[in-house]
Amino acid sequence: MKPIESISVFDMLKIGVGPSSSHTLGPWRAGLQFLKLILNKKAETKVLRIRVDLYGSLSLTGKGHATDIALMMGLSGADPVTYPIDQIAPEVSRIKAEKNIQLDFTMALHELQAAGLTQRTLSPEEVSSHKIIFDPATDIVFHRSFLDFHPNGMCFTAELQAGKTLEQTYYSIGGGFVVTQERKRGKRKIEALSHFSYPIQKGTELLEYCAATGLKVSEIVLANERSLRSDQEINDGLDQIWATMLDSMYVGCHTEGILPGGLNVVRRAYDTHKSLIGQTPYNDPVEWIKAIRSTEVKFRQILKWVSCFALAVNEVNASLGRIVTAPTNGSAGVIPAVMMYYMVIE
Repeated sequence: MKPIESISVFDMLKIGVGPSSSHTLGPWRAGLQFLKLILNKKAETKVLRIRVDLYGSLSLTGKGHATDIALMMGLSGADPVTYPIDQIAPEVSRIKAEKNIQLDFTMALHELQAAGLTQRTLSPEEVSSHKIIFDPATDIVFHRSFLDFHPNGMCFTAELQAGKTLEQTYYSIGGGFVVTQERKRGKRKIEALSHFSYPIQKGTELLEYCAATGLKVSEIVLANERSLRSDQEINDGLDQIWATMLDSMYVGCHTEGILPGGLNVVRRAYDTHKSLIGQTPYNDPVEWIKAIRSTEVKFRQILKWVSCFALAVNEVNASLGRIVTAPTNGSAGVIPAVMMYYMVIE
């Protein structure tokens, strides 16, 4: 039987930053992967300068989708799951003004250690104190040409001491997933072979498992997830995902004005929400849920509420906000809206 790559719920539902899983979250994660490569080569103190060449779709729509910003944040070692959204713009402005970037390997080292790929231990100063020359105007290069394997290609080149270089090409293939050129050459490493209780390659196999065991689809998925992590880790991860979804709806429904991007697109979720919630008082997302439950909801209001929830997430995504890829940034509003409907209306 052909080896199956394990895909977790947490691979499909990832907390990240908008506006695009392919053009924003992917390049951000590629920057973090390049830091891990530098660590693996024990070159963290030898880097003098880094250049990133963008190709194809990443280049042609990159600035509109904040690809350049994502690259700077990734190379800075910032975690797209936790880095404060309101600190992104000031840090990017600092990098542009001072023409340097602080390479922070803390997250890269932690991920390598967690995966058992290194036993290295570094002091806080060693992982976070290396500053290099970096001018986004010249060190992020936008090419109109395409690489062969995929439209979203990016090549990282680090200049090292003694005239050496370190290079790696990454492809952002959608949903925040990033792969290297090894996949093109047919040598892609399957890092996690399926040890699932119910390995699935196609939908009919899922249905066969349900028929044979009497388990629900959700129970089959949970059994597989338990092959990768504990119940506590699963529950904590899902709670974090839901909290992010709820927060993105809340922020979107309470933010008015013009969306960034230069097209003068007016946010719509704010006015729609205001017309639906009325004068019902609340102070936070938890109280907000109770407030919505207390309003009169007829069929027409149901459609407006669900649309409002989804639109709110989409507007947060469009403004470089934090959302959950579900399974992409473009569709990030659908699952939160449906879940919110079930919680407050159904």
